[in-house]
Amino acid sequence: MFIVAAGSLNAEMRPVNYDENRVPPYTLPDPLAGVADAGAWRTRKRAEILERFRSQMYGHSPARPASLKYEVTSVARNALGGRAIRKEITLHLFEQPVRLLLYLPSNATKPVPVFVSADFDGNHTVSADPGITITGQWTWNHKTRAENFGTPDDSTRGQGSRRWALDKILARGYAVAVIPRADIEPDYPGGWKHGIRGAWLKQAGRTEFAPDDWGAIGAWAWGLSRALDYLETDQAIDAKRAIVIGHSRLGKAALWAGAQDERFAITISNNSGEGGAALARRCFGETTAVINQNFPHWFCANFKHYGDREETLPFDQHELIALVAPRPVYVASAEDDRWADPRGEFLSAKGAEPVYRLLGKPGLGVNEMPAVNHPGGQTIGYHMRTGKHDVTEFDWEQYLNFADKHLIIMTSRL
Repeated sequence: MFIVAAGSLNAEMRPVNYDENRVPPYTLPDPLAGVADAGAWRTRKRAEILERFRSQMYGHSPARPASLKYEVTSVARNALGGRAIRKEITLHLFEQPVRLLLYLPSNATKPVPVFVSADFDGNHTVSADPGITITGQWTWNHKTRAENFGTPDDSTRGQGSRRWALDKILARGYAVAVIPRADIEPDYPGGWKHGIRGAWLKQAGRTEFAPDDWGAIGAWAWGLSRALDYLETDQAIDAKRAIVIGHSRLGKAALWAGAQDERFAITISNNSGEGGAALARRCFGETTAVINQNFPHWFCANFKHYGDREETLPFDQHELIALVAPRPVYVASAEDDRWADPRGEFLSAKGAEPVYRLLGKPGLGVNEMPAVNHPGGQTIGYHMRTGKHDVTEFDWEQYLNFADKHLIIMTSRL
């Protein structure tokens, strides 16, 4: 059937499709067109595809700023009931403070691998830990259409903790590093004025973004790479085993960070959907037109040309996953999250497989979409679990298993 999302579509947009029989015929771009061998992929084709995504979707991001500075503002060696060491670090990016929260397993005797992510509502929501500093942030009121700067109430501590499985992650020997998306850029159309993109624009002596300049997702991805810059300096972290991970819109950012920054050893997308892991050409659930209307600040201005014209895109999202190759990548869906098109996410992972095989990796290694709650895949992992758009203990169990498997292989080759 066709469903129109209330309040999100104008009269000219095609209705949102939730019927597999109404998915339009499509042909995916071949990521290996004109590629004779692995050398041609590495030296030419990968750069060509990356530039298409930069110029037409996520936008061009600046290089690491020469003025990048880090300041460790607090250290607690008996956090979370003695299970963790907690550090708070401020990254100064274009004179914009970005607060990084780092938890390390307290019983570690050598540098540990680390999950790197952005959080939705501030570091204090990751855990109820009373030692986490609550910082002010810009927010947007959708009803009054007004922005406001304020400091969240203490009662909001730990409100997002169910998504983090900190005890499980730390017990498995991993660190967790998170940055607030609002520190990088508050998530609304005018949020750039109070974030990294606004500071960068001012430093560049400009007042407007070019059509191929970075959007908010590009900025969040850039922030994840800057977090990794710090982690490379922390002797408690094995930064060669850094895993970038994100959920929903931050899953889109994680994929883009992993595609661009080859220092990330593993990339994980949780329910990233349209603009992330899902194929745009399937036109199932959220579409390019819908995402551009509802979130005009997420992508570069050039991407707006492709609303209801997905067949004209010079790429599709299987090529975004292919840009991570030959490094491991995991794509996860939720059965009830039809808006994010679980089948489109699986097919995107499958579509990246030829590049992995060219580079000597098995890729996904399965032809059919795995049954619900039965993870599958090899260098490319995939699962669809029961439930809705969220991050669960089940998800984390698969990510930890996947990381254990591939990081052991990486370590044995060092």
